[in-house]
Amino acid sequence: SGIATAVISSSKNCEYILKAAGIDNLFQTRVDGEVSLELGLEGKPEPDIFVTAADNLGVSPARVVVVEDAISGVRAGRNGGFGLVIGLARKDNETALLENGADVAMKDMAEVNLEWVNRWFYRKPKSLFQEPDKAGEIEDTSKDKSAGKIVINPYYMREPKAAILTGKKPVFFLDYDGTLTPIVERPELAVLSEEMRETIRCLSEKATLAVVSGRMREDVEKLVGIKNLLYAGSHGFDILGPGVSLVEPRAEKAIPLITKIIKFLHTALSDIPGILIEEKKFSSAVHYRLVEEEYLPRIKETVDKVIKDNPLLRLMSGKKVFEILPAIAWDKGRAVRWIMQALNISWNDASVVYIGDDTTDEDAFRVVRTRGTAILVCGQEKESAADFKLSSSKEVKKLFEEIIASL
Repeated sequence: SGIATAVISSSKNCEYILKAAGIDNLFQTRVDGEVSLELGLEGKPEPDIFVTAADNLGVSPARVVVVEDAISGVRAGRNGGFGLVIGLARKDNETALLENGADVAMKDMAEVNLEWVNRWFYRKPKSLFQEPDKAGEIEDTSKDKSAGKIVINPYYMREPKAAILTGKKPVFFLDYDGTLTPIVERPELAVLSEEMRETIRCLSEKATLAVVSGRMREDVEKLVGIKNLLYAGSHGFDILGPGVSLVEPRAEKAIPLITKIIKFLHTALSDIPGILIEEKKFSSAVHYRLVEEEYLPRIKETVDKVIKDNPLLRLMSGKKVFEILPAIAWDKGRAVRWIMQALNISWNDASVVYIGDDTTDEDAFRVVRTRGTAILVCGQEKESAADFKLSSSKEVKKLFEEIIASL
C-alpha cells in the first residue's frame, strides 16, 4: 500500500508478542520498552518513542498518524506535533481522549478509511474575520455519518473570537517575519512599524507574549525593541526572557560545523546574482527570492549535497529559502512547550495562541491545536495545520486591537 507502519509499546516483550500473533512482519520498525531503555528515551506523555519511530521510518512527524488508546499516548502524540492523533476509545472514553489532545476519537479503526485520512492532511484553515462555517473544514467522512462513528474534537468547531477569548489567561506566541511585518525581498528590510510595536506593547500589558523566530534571538529582540517579552531565536534553539533562559546544548555543539558550512555555501553560491546567504549562530539560510529561476537547480543541488555529506545537519524549506540547521529533535513546537513548562503555564488554565506564516510555524501549529489556537498568516488559501487564517500583518494588528479592547 506504500504506507510505512511502526509499533510502539512500553512492554519489553513486544517482539515476542508480535511473533506469537504472527504479525511481526507487518511493521517496518518497533520501539518498545527494550529499545527505550537502550536509547534512554523518556516515556509518555513525552513524544520520544513516537519521534524515534518516525526517524526510523524516515518520515516527518507532520505526515504521521498516531493511533493511541491511552491518555498518556494521546498527549505524547500531540506533544510531538504529529499530523493526526487518533484516540481509540476502548472504554467509552472518547471525551477524555479528545480533552487530552486527540484530533478525533473512534471505537474501531475500521470506522476510518484512507480517503478520510488523506483529506485530513490537505485541509485549509478558515478565515478568522469571515463568518465561520459551523461545519468547518473538517468533515466526518466515515462510512456511516449518521452513526457518528468518528468524533471530531470540538476545538475544530469553534468560532474564532470564542476560541481566543475564553476567559482564561491569554498567552501569545508570535512569529516575526511575515507575521508582525510583511514579507520583504531581503531580511534586513523587515522593519516593525511603530504602530505595530505600540499595539504589541499594549497587548503585552494584558497577556504573556513570546516572539518565536528563525532569526537569531539577539536580532529579533533588537527589531521588536520591547523589554520584558520572551524571545526565542533560531527556531527556538536560543530562548531568553524574564525568568527563563535556554541555549539548546546539542545545537550549541553544532556551531563549528555550521560555521564551516557557511564558508562552503559562500564559495559555492556567492557568484549567483541575487543570492543571499544569511549567517546565523545555529544555522545558515540560503535566500533565493531575488534569484533568476535558471539558478534554482544549482542552489538545490548544493544544499542537498551539504545535507548528504553532513548527516548531523538537516534541510528545512521555507518561503524562497533553504535553511540548514542541526539534525536534532527541536523546533518551534518544542520551544513553545519548553517556554510553557518554564513559566509553569498549563494548557488547561491558559488560552494559548500561536500566529505564524511559514513552514517552520507548522511544527508549532500541530503542537498547539486541540488545546490552543493556531493561526496562519497567508494571503491565499493554503493547506495548513492551523485552525484559522489571517491574510496579512495588517489583519494580525487588527486582531490584536480587538483582543486588547476585549480584555
